[in-house]
Amino acid sequence: MKYQPTIGLEVHAELKTQTKMFCDSLNDPNEKHPNTNVCPICVGHPGTLPTINKTAVESVLKVGMALSGDIPQFSKFDRKNYFYPDLPKGYQISQYDLPLVFGGVLNGVRLRRVHLEEDTGRLMHTEDSPSISGSQASLVDFNRAGVPLMELVTEPDIKNAEQAVEFARELQLVLRYLGVSDADMEKGQMRIEANVSLAADGGMGTKVEVKNINSFKAVHDAIEYEIKRQTEHLEKGEKIIQETRGWDANKGKTVSQRKKEEAHDYRYFPEPDLPPLDVSKFDLSRLKEEVPELPKEKRIRFAKEYGLTPEQADILTRNRWQAEYFEESASELLSETEKPDYNSLFNYLTSDLFGLMAEADLSIKEIKIDAENFADLVKLVSQGKISSRVAKDVLKKMFETGLDPTQIVEGEGLSQISDGGELESTAKKILEANPSAVADYKKGKGNALQFLIGKAMAELKGRGNPGMLQEIFKKLIG
Repeated sequence: MKYQPTIGLEVHAELKTQTKMFCDSLNDPNEKHPNTNVCPICVGHPGTLPTINKTAVESVLKVGMALSGDIPQFSKFDRKNYFYPDLPKGYQISQYDLPLVFGGVLNGVRLRRVHLEEDTGRLMHTEDSPSISGSQASLVDFNRAGVPLMELVTEPDIKNAEQAVEFARELQLVLRYLGVSDADMEKGQMRIEANVSLAADGGMGTKVEVKNINSFKAVHDAIEYEIKRQTEHLEKGEKIIQETRGWDANKGKTVSQRKKEEAHDYRYFPEPDLPPLDVSKFDLSRLKEEVPELPKEKRIRFAKEYGLTPEQADILTRNRWQAEYFEESASELLSETEKPDYNSLFNYLTSDLFGLMAEADLSIKEIKIDAENFADLVKLVSQGKISSRVAKDVLKKMFETGLDPTQIVEGEGLSQISDGGELESTAKKILEANPSAVADYKKGKGNALQFLIGKAMAELKGRGNPGMLQEIFKKLIG
């Protein structure tokens, strides 16, 4: 019997704010010293009162706008009661029936809601940290406690692991484009929970939740494993238990953690220390204007305006800043060239410049080369003023110094040699030194001509005009 998977995702993303959700403690994800960014409010001391972080609320509203969600006029916070060692108050301030966003859609997957809550602390166990003394010990770091946490819940529209990963990747991009979260899964800034059920008739089976998945590979593998596990149970006539399971990446399987809680188990009730939110009083027009062009729309436009393939457009839009860098460079090309070579611009950016950035471990926002100078380099090549080989050397100099490419070319005498007399003299010298290659070319071996051109370019230190050299060699060989 064939079973149809039904999958929904719950995605948590830590928001990029200066302070925590309900207090003035710093929200610094890079803080390495435990229990440094804490105060009586975020560690749950009795008698302390929370205050709502306006920037965090606005961040979630922008996510809702970007994903075509409905923004209600009123919202509120609720207490979600449960005990865990990293939850200092014994409850979490979250949202239950009146979240900040209802509905929406991304990658064809419908969204149920997007709400705002506070993150928990972080447990450090002996097996995970050699610095902890004792054979069996756990310590709590409250630096993360109270960090603004957005939770996005999808409808069960996802049918397989690949679709789940595509959705998660696109959501990560959207959050980064909006600037509301770095969404770095390796740092725990974005965590995913997958609700997986199987049914034979296309309906809904018993839901199993796999929690705190922290990489895209783990999302794929955990869902694949859970589909396989549930299928094997159903084929044996066994019932699927509604439960929460964790993903063990080392063993490549999910493991049972606890019986799945229902909403009533958390005893939600309105947070008495926080007022209801009149969302209509926020500057919604300003927030809407702050939503940039998103990855999907940018891919479509890049393909249309610059003649890029879908794959090329996808590579560029994986980072908002590199997409903007390309577009600024393309604008410079268009302003000075009747038929700009956008394909060469793409190749020099994604191959040569990205390679230099990777070696130096720098982002596009940190490099010394501005978009105008980068476009100038591509123009020098397309105009035949320097060869593609020399362009790589010039780009490296630009990367190191930030100088204009024309300055480098003129200062180091790197202009392309197109003087017929000098090229012919060099070609004759190469022919005399390589008679076997000449014989091979006369026998019809086309690679021999490329070999001779390569030798000439080496002799000319990459400055020869390869097109002219090709014609000269053909003429001299006869």
